[in-house]
Amino acid sequence: MRSFYFIVSALMVMGLAFWAYQENYATQQVLRDVSQIQREIGHQREELAVLKAEWAYLNRPERLRDLAEINFDRLGLLPFLPEQFGRVDQISFPVKEDLLLELSNPVDVVGSLEVIEP
Repeated sequence: MRSFYFIVSALMVMGLAFWAYQENYATQQVLRDVSQIQREIGHQREELAVLKAEWAYLNRPERLRDLAEINFDRLGLLPFLPEQFGRVDQISFPVKEDLLLELSNPVDVVGSLEVIEP
């Protein structure tokens, strides 16, 4: 009987060792995947920084002003002037209407409230 327990114990140890190695390899694969994803995130952030720099370069006011002057015949764009801006009190906001719901077919409910005591 003792040898049976030794064999069962040895099989259990080998099974647990096999499971532990499988988990170890799975964990290492997940860590490699996470590392790869973080590298991709870093590359995407670098690319985003480059795109933001290009956008800032292309939206320089002097460049846009020159483009507006060159293409004035087609676009008719003029620079903003201080007289074109207004004050907040000059804005006409819409008047709020009462938000009451009107019922088209009202129904009368007739009855009494009964209190049931336990």
